[in-house]
Amino acid sequence: MTENLKRKTVSGVMWSAIERFSLQGVQFVMQLVMARLLLPSDYGMIAMLTILLQIAQAFIDSGFTNALIQKKDRTEVDYSTVFYFNIIIALLFYCILFVFYNMPDLILVMRVMALSLIILSFSAVHKTKLTIEINFKIQSKITLIAAGISGIIGVGIAYWGYGVWALVYQSILNAMLTTILFNCFYRWKPLKTFSMKSFKRLFSFGSKLLVSGLIHTVYYNLYGIVIGKRFSAAELGYYTRAEQFAILPSYNLSAIITRVTFPILSSIQDDNERLASTYRKYIRLSSYLIFPLMVGLASLANPLVDLFLTEKWNGTVALLQILCFDWMFDHLSGINLNLLYVKGRSDLALRLEIIKKIIAITILLASIPLGIIGMCLGRVLYSLIATYANTYYTNSLIG
Repeated sequence: MTENLKRKTVSGVMWSAIERFSLQGVQFVMQLVMARLLLPSDYGMIAMLTILLQIAQAFIDSGFTNALIQKKDRTEVDYSTVFYFNIIIALLFYCILFVFYNMPDLILVMRVMALSLIILSFSAVHKTKLTIEINFKIQSKITLIAAGISGIIGVGIAYWGYGVWALVYQSILNAMLTTILFNCFYRWKPLKTFSMKSFKRLFSFGSKLLVSGLIHTVYYNLYGIVIGKRFSAAELGYYTRAEQFAILPSYNLSAIITRVTFPILSSIQDDNERLASTYRKYIRLSSYLIFPLMVGLASLANPLVDLFLTEKWNGTVALLQILCFDWMFDHLSGINLNLLYVKGRSDLALRLEIIKKIIAITILLASIPLGIIGMCLGRVLYSLIATYANTYYTNSLIG
């Protein structure tokens, strides 16, 4: 890597790491306190709603964020078009959820939580522009302030006995503060224009990422849906908490690296030799950190759950130990997919996602009779297969 590339990488990784782990630290502490005040069934209820909101969020973004980052000749018209599109889609999805969501116990909770879709759509472009500039310092300040304030208020609401509403209000307040702070820290206003030409150019790349993202999001949340339908809300709560613990080291380190490296690799997308060299360094760095952390977390799962969550969450332990080995390989898939996006091959990414998820759903269906433990073991098997498939396509592009 050149000195300029190294400097951008180090600075980006440093601030992204500060943001990510400080945020996770704040949220982790707040959730530990809330876990002592709330019941597993409260988390299970929110987990059911979060699945729908994540699918809606995938539609709202539509791959436009990555399309803007990957595009070399992006303009203010491009940014403005994406800004208005995000808001329109957010409003559309809120209306759909408002009208058609009909679970009696959760209708009001959904209608309030879904407001976060609209709120966050007003800051999506601000965040994208900062990412393109590899400016994670401002982003770290915003996320920490929003998480800290909303977390404290959420704990207060839980303490006063509002149950699941503590999680709802914490989520909404976090979205509001995030959007307000992005607009305060980064002064940007959209043009009064929506370009169909710009939309079509961005959508030709982003639409394939949209479909890929939807397939992945649906699959990722399919386990929660199946567990919620087949088992109790409490057991879904155990699974959700195990997932949250397991992703803490792996997903966060992976997210830091892929988030920073995507705009950097996009800037050298035409130089395969530099891409290959930089890619290998990112793979080594992330693997040296993540592999031992995940093994350590699996080994210490029992005492950690007893210490942080108390004995009422003991049903989480075995699930956490297995999911650690699932998430151990996630960073390899993420970095390899980044290479496909950088090279503008969203078509390959979509083809790969379809192949992988056909295999994944087959494994899921076969593992349901084995219970939640068997389903988690099936996820580990799929992770190994997905890692091999992702590296196969990267090899075809950069050798």
